[in-house]
Order: sequence, then C-alpha cells, then structure tokens
Amino acid sequence: MSAKPQATSPGPEKAVLVQVNLGRYDRERARDSLVELERLADTAGAVVVGQIAQNLEHGGAKYLVGKGKMEEIKLACREVGANLVVFDNELTPSQVNNLDLDLDVKVIDRTELILQIFARRAKSAEAQVQVELAQLQYLISRIPVSEKQHRFTGGIGMKGPGESPLSLRNAPMRHRIRQLRDELEVIQQRRQQTRTRRRWPVVALVGYTNAGKSTLLNTLTHSDAYVDDRLFATLDTKVRMLRLPNGRETMVSDTVGFIRHLPHALVACFRSTLDEVNGADLLLHVADASHPQAQDQIAVVFETLEKIGARAEAQLLVFNKCDTPAAQAAMPELTRLFSGAIQLSAATGAGMGELKARVEQRLSAWHSG
Repeated sequence: MSAKPQATSPGPEKAVLVQVNLGRYDRERARDSLVELERLADTAGAVVVGQIAQNLEHGGAKYLVGKGKMEEIKLACREVGANLVVFDNELTPSQVNNLDLDLDVKVIDRTELILQIFARRAKSAEAQVQVELAQLQYLISRIPVSEKQHRFTGGIGMKGPGESPLSLRNAPMRHRIRQLRDELEVIQQRRQQTRTRRRWPVVALVGYTNAGKSTLLNTLTHSDAYVDDRLFATLDTKVRMLRLPNGRETMVSDTVGFIRHLPHALVACFRSTLDEVNGADLLLHVADASHPQAQDQIAVVFETLEKIGARAEAQLLVFNKCDTPAAQAAMPELTRLFSGAIQLSAATGAGMGELKARVEQRLSAWHSG
C-alpha cells in the first residue's frame, strides 16, 4: 500500500517593495526607510524579491504611483513571481482596492505590515486584545469591494489573534471593537490599582525598535528575556528586579519599541501598555549609537513619548552599542547634540556601573520619600 503524498506548505510570500517619495524629500532618510521596510517584511515572514521607488511632486489619487510605474510594478511581479506588493507609504482604502484589482496581487501598506508583525508577536492576553482591536479599527475601512481581490486570501495581512477580524463585517466588527475597548478599560483599571500599591520604583526602557532594550534588560538584571535581531521582538511588557549599588531595589520594565510612522491605531490600542511608560519613575531612552539614522530615531522616540504624555524631566538618554566602530565614529557628534547621555554596550556590559549609579541618583527622591 503506497503512502499518501505529504502536503507541501505554500512557502513564504514573495514581496516587491514600493516607495513613493513626494515633493522635496531627504534621500538618506528615504533610503533608510526602505531598508527598514525590508526588515519589517522579513520579520513578517515574506521574502523580498524586488524594490521599486518613484519620486513625485504629488501622489496620484487612484494608485499613488503614476500609470507608467504601475505597469513597471505589474511587470516586475510577473518576472519574479511576486504575490505581494508592500508600499512604504500609507495608502487610502480606495488606493488599496484599486491596486489590488489592477495589479492582480495582494497589496498592503507599511501600516498593515506592522499590524501583521504585532499579530504574530503578541503572546499575552493583553497584547492580543490590543492587536486585535488595532486590526479591526484599521481593516473595517478596507473590506474588499470585489471577490477577485487577493488581500484576504492568506499570508501577510491575514493572521490575527482569536477569531479572524477579516471574517467579520460592519456591525459585527463594530460590536467586537466595543467589546475589546471594554476589556482594555478593565486592564487599565487593574494596572492603576497595582501601581498605587507598588513597593518599588519603576524604571522603563523605551526606544526605537531593535535599539537593544531587551539585551540591556538582561545585562542589567542578569535575566533571560527573549532577544531577537528582528524588529518588534518585544510586545509584552517584561518586568525584572534590579539591585542598585546602595542595596535598594527597583523594577525595570521592557516596553514595545517605537518606529517611524507608527500606526495611530497601534498607539491608541497600546495605551494601557504605554501607560506603564507614563507611570514610570524614570525612563531610560535606549538609542542605537551605531545606526546611521540615530538622530532621526531619537527624534521619533521623543515625538512618540510626547504624544503619549511622558514627562521630559523623567527621561535619561542611553547610547547603546558604543563598542562598535560605527558608534565610535558617531559619538563626537552625538555627544555634542545630546550632552549628559550615558554611553554603554549592553552586549559587553561596558558602562553598566555608570548607568546604575545614574539610576540610583535619579531615584533618590523616591527612596527618601
């Protein structure tokens, strides 16, 4: 009796990345954004097989790109066998629908790609609620207008916690959104009650995604929090205890990383998690000093912290990865712009003594109170 043939998995999606630069733009920043988009696609499980960029004064209302570029994208997809197109830009619902139908492949934008990564990475019940809410709020305006569209046929843009929001429509989706908001409200109230009863001060690690916050948490507290070189390795807040040089203890929490163009839906839905940042006694803003766009990433984090109401006086800037040649070359300019920042390497442990001493100094008022 012959064995039945084993079912083969379809394999990762093949993606073509598209970036449209509108008006006057920064070339280095655009290049870095496209590199970041490729890393995001890899994190989401796709294989990047092509990249296309276009510079325009104004984006087209129907496709964002011009008609000639549309034909170039269509031809590129056929030549490399791509079944996914990812735009580095935020697309309107009508643009997504038009692109889906005319390219005859699934089309998503940067926002939907980030949402998909969050859906894959969310482990705790709280993170899953937050991600599902963000997905529903985003996707409710992107219900396909045609059965021929590819965007909801599997792969990226499909995975989500619990019941797939893509199987729901209008009234049921809105009902589910209300349920999730109520759940988050309960979670937020519990957090507030726990915060008022805490026995130790809280230090929260914040920063651009992949800046090395989880590695710093492990080095500081001698713990083993999950570390991954891919973007958004941490979604669920991790808390560890740290003993300071004076013998006192403090809680250190690792939070979700920030990124440029972080979807508004995610910022809103992760409000309960980000409240952990607002409730912290000290924020350690971890920046990757070796990154060529370090200044830009620092600015993105400062802007995001301001949006969520974090106190500027409670922040301490920490330059990580200072053991690398790229960071050493950049440090003179970075220290000129950001005086008082701490230089360290979470990977080697260099600078941990100074960091602990500064944390102890900043928390002295809490302990004396």
